[in-house]
Amino acid sequence: MSTPDADGAVTGAVPDREPGRLGRLSARYGRALVTALILVTVVFLIGPVLVTFVASFFQNWTGLFPSGGLTLQNWAQALGIADTVGAARGLGGFWTFVAPDVLFVLQLPLLPDLTLYFPFDFYIQTPIPMALGFSVLLALLGVLINLLVGVPVAYAVTRYDFRGRRLMNTFAVLPIVPGIILGIAFLKTYPGLPSVIALVLGYSLLKIPYMVLAVQSSFESMDLRQMEESARSLGASWTTTFLRVIVPGAKQGIISGSIICWTLAAAEFNFSYVVYSSGPRPFSLFLFENISNNPFLRAAAAISIYFVIVAAVTALLNYVGENGFSVGGVR
Repeated sequence: MSTPDADGAVTGAVPDREPGRLGRLSARYGRALVTALILVTVVFLIGPVLVTFVASFFQNWTGLFPSGGLTLQNWAQALGIADTVGAARGLGGFWTFVAPDVLFVLQLPLLPDLTLYFPFDFYIQTPIPMALGFSVLLALLGVLINLLVGVPVAYAVTRYDFRGRRLMNTFAVLPIVPGIILGIAFLKTYPGLPSVIALVLGYSLLKIPYMVLAVQSSFESMDLRQMEESARSLGASWTTTFLRVIVPGAKQGIISGSIICWTLAAAEFNFSYVVYSSGPRPFSLFLFENISNNPFLRAAAAISIYFVIVAAVTALLNYVGENGFSVGGVR
């Protein structure tokens, strides 16, 4: 039993309290109910994706499940490497490096030019379709801008107190401009802007709130003032402190923000549809065309390609994040 001592402090065991009916039910079935709810959610979320991925390797889909023999034809058509009319609208073929016929020309005074020819025909075809590699690169360039802008902004609003900080924080973390509106604004403001530059800038502007939010959560868990003052007292400049102490300490948030920004940028349809005019197509337009104008199994292959790319880029960003922040500071 709890009793107050001479100083008024309560000591002794905490008295037991008889739980009510709801408490008894919660203690008995609560964990099982939460577990079942999580399993049902995972099955409903993962199940359709898994079935779609498996179906992309089958010849037919009748009833609830795919049927027929296994085939890679759906993937080949979606990638644009199958010899069909529909495949010509896939990912646009492959990048091919062709060796030049003339290697170099040597010009010396008083001597005839010496031309060295490449001895044989030589070409290398990349294993990555052109439009696919182009789209991955576009989204990665957008993430790079997000890092260069979003990390300092997140640090500033977390570390310092200045006039307009709340307003800046609000605009930095709210995705208030839809892609279609930003696309129309880009067309009106920069009518001659090439598609490549417009897409990279648009992706970075649309996704930067997710980078700021992810990095800011990491900064808020750190004692920035103490870390900064300790590093400065040891003779480090502000730039060295920021790059070798502060940024590596927030790498989990940076990795998470990069993955989120890349995934959303690669699938950004509205902005891409409005802004795109020429050149290799963004991946979101490739998905739209394959999903809307083709049989389900080819659409399933296009969707599966997207998930494979997302998984590969996520693994790459994780690897770079875990191994690429060691610049002599905190790992």
